[in-house]
Amino acid sequence: MTTLAHFLHLQKTDITAYSQYYASPLYHIFLLNGNGTIYVDEVDYTFDGHLALFLTPYQQVRLTGTTIAPIEKLAFHGDFYCIEYHKQEVACNGLLFNNIYQQPFIELSDHEIPAIFQKIAMETARQLPHTEPVLKTYLQLILAMASRIKRLTQESEVPEHALPLATFRTLLEENFISQRTPMFYAQALAMTPNHFTKQVTKYYRKSPSKLIQERVILEAKKLLHLSHKSSKEIASLMNFDDQHYFSRYFKKYTNVSPTEFRKQVGISIMADLSIT
Repeated sequence: MTTLAHFLHLQKTDITAYSQYYASPLYHIFLLNGNGTIYVDEVDYTFDGHLALFLTPYQQVRLTGTTIAPIEKLAFHGDFYCIEYHKQEVACNGLLFNNIYQQPFIELSDHEIPAIFQKIAMETARQLPHTEPVLKTYLQLILAMASRIKRLTQESEVPEHALPLATFRTLLEENFISQRTPMFYAQALAMTPNHFTKQVTKYYRKSPSKLIQERVILEAKKLLHLSHKSSKEIASLMNFDDQHYFSRYFKKYTNVSPTEFRKQVGISIMADLSIT
């Protein structure tokens, strides 16, 4: 595991390492135990208990808390374990990762996933040859188990006001490239802008503007990672006036330019085969 494309690393860290926003070109799974607040891309979530947090490349995270046990952090490169390639097996893409509509973590009620973390720690400590297939299997198991927990959580939490807001999600998925103002979606749902903003923020914990921005950035990340298209081509596909405006927009919300994102994250082994 000498190159970034073959990178998987597990370490224990203290919460103070994340007192400021942290981001990297890797996928991350954090195991947290205690109580505090998670800030992901400036959206805050309080927690109390044992949970697993899932982050995609260049998502920004900050952690606060007073009774947090040492944090276990598993980081891996997209070409070490390509979630697009394995999407049928673990169903984590759009559920655990790249999911702007739900909280980015799951609550853990048992020790199954932490136990696999320990197996990964022991396997890497042994430094034996041919460990990569073993580590991939452990990682796949973590993702499959976490996806199952996330789906069960989804099924048990359906608020009464979910129907029009689920319609907003469908509208956003269909129109985010051409329609980037909350007014369009409020009118489509026959809601006043004020009521629409309140309901969306209550349900998703994010304003309509924030969700629109995140959906645009998510698509841009996909195209940069999963295609060989130039920034100019991507800007055109995503209805930006020009490449420079696209670059400024992208950097505003990720703190890196599209060029730097692609340089650090790389172009996936699945490039141009799947961008879902």
